[in-house]
Amino acid sequence: MSAMPVHNQSERSSRVLRRGFLRAALAAAVFLVAGAAGAEDTVNLVLDRATVMKMPEKVATLIIGNPLIADVSLQPGGVMVLTGKGYGVTNILALDRTGTVLLEKSVQVSGPREDVMVVQRGMLQESYSCAPKCERRITLGDDRAYFDSTLAQTTTRTGSAQGQAQPK
Repeated sequence: MSAMPVHNQSERSSRVLRRGFLRAALAAAVFLVAGAAGAEDTVNLVLDRATVMKMPEKVATLIIGNPLIADVSLQPGGVMVLTGKGYGVTNILALDRTGTVLLEKSVQVSGPREDVMVVQRGMLQESYSCAPKCERRITLGDDRAYFDSTLAQTTTRTGSAQGQAQPK
């Protein structure tokens, strides 16, 4: 058997590399197009914030897959209010009176990106809202003692503002 000339092996390698590159480029293009199409099927929420969406006509029931991640309510005029409750991804379904699915979307809840500072004390986390001055804020993942203390203060303050607090 005679050895194949070097330039033929080089040409063959080049063709294989080009085919591989073209397949990878095509796969990336398909991924980007699919991702762009899927992006409109996802509602992105920030933890503890609400967003409003107009629903299709005749929506009778809204179902949220995991109520620990998001909360949903239907308002008059076909308006839906979605609120981020916990980190993660879930889904929402809108049904008509016969149970037909009129809308299905993914709901992704992430943490606040602006004006929040997280302090790590070893394994313990504390969150502060810095807009413009840094103040205590409770966020999922905060140390339990910090969370409970801040929540107790907030609850007492809210009760006082509503005239429900009892003097001690």
